[in-house]
Amino acid sequence: MNNFLQKLYNKFSNDIGIDLGTANTLVYVKGQGVVINEPSVVALNTKTNRVVAVGNDAREMLGRNPGHIRVVRPLVDGVISDFDVTEEMLSYLIRKAESKVKKVFRPRVIVGVPSGITNVEHRAVYDAAHNAGAREVYIIEEPMAAAVGLHLPVLDPVGSMVIDIGGGTTDIAVISLAGVVQSKNLKIAGDKLNQDIILYLRDEFKILVGEKTAEEIKIKIGAISDHEQLESEVRGRDIITGLPRQILVNNHDIREAISHSIAILVDGVKEVLEKTPPEVVSDIMQKGIHLVGGGAMIGGLNELLQDELDIPVYVGEEPLYSVVVGTGLVLDRLEDYEQVLIHEDDELPLR
Repeated sequence: MNNFLQKLYNKFSNDIGIDLGTANTLVYVKGQGVVINEPSVVALNTKTNRVVAVGNDAREMLGRNPGHIRVVRPLVDGVISDFDVTEEMLSYLIRKAESKVKKVFRPRVIVGVPSGITNVEHRAVYDAAHNAGAREVYIIEEPMAAAVGLHLPVLDPVGSMVIDIGGGTTDIAVISLAGVVQSKNLKIAGDKLNQDIILYLRDEFKILVGEKTAEEIKIKIGAISDHEQLESEVRGRDIITGLPRQILVNNHDIREAISHSIAILVDGVKEVLEKTPPEVVSDIMQKGIHLVGGGAMIGGLNELLQDELDIPVYVGEEPLYSVVVGTGLVLDRLEDYEQVLIHEDDELPLR
């Protein structure tokens, strides 16, 4: 494609960045900022095999759906587990993102994915985004996108470290010279912490709660530090009587519930640092480690990591948006960030 056509397409099409997450998907549109932050949930009517709701509307059905409505999360551990449903979800999100400023040509899209996923999983993301309406598709690993969103010097010969705690995975990555020097992908993330809370309440309080309730508790009073006492009422089903019951839990209970998973996360960070070249570790010791993603908002996590590692640990200014903002910044300077992208082998024609 010659430069004139490329400039024409770029002028009359939207640039869209997508943080494709297990728990939530965020969408950035050039010139508008972050326009969508919705759960990665789709509701399907099994009788008609049609999508009835996506995002927030579908999440409201979770746990309340009748037999013929199936509520699914099409991404597991940050990768596509149900291709057709993911395509439907992306189509919905792209249409919604473009609804305010519709352009002549189909959009150029960059998608953030977990580090270390396979070529087959990359191809699934490409195909789903193309089928959902994208003209051009680029892929970027989420820790790299987060580092760009935090304005870290990813293109320079300087080491930076990012920990992205999402819904399905935690990405730990050391970045320098537009590449990942060392990384580790853990299944210890928001969903695992929710399960920890569910099991703890079942074992300690003999009460059953759903995933949505566990997540609400985690957001409201989830904390590792002891700085203050936080409490929350929890409603669920008594295991013994089978009847509804209400209990009061505090942040100490939640800390106990998630402590084992947090310990695994800390060990993962230590493992990455142990394998990182000394010069790069020296840079990280000076510049610190950066926490992003929903898990970064767990109270006291940065302090725990700082104590364990003896390295400054900073929570991103808007940790939920770091990855998606980074995708937008990359699209703004695509030529500069060419090296950080995972490309398609062949360019697809405009349709």
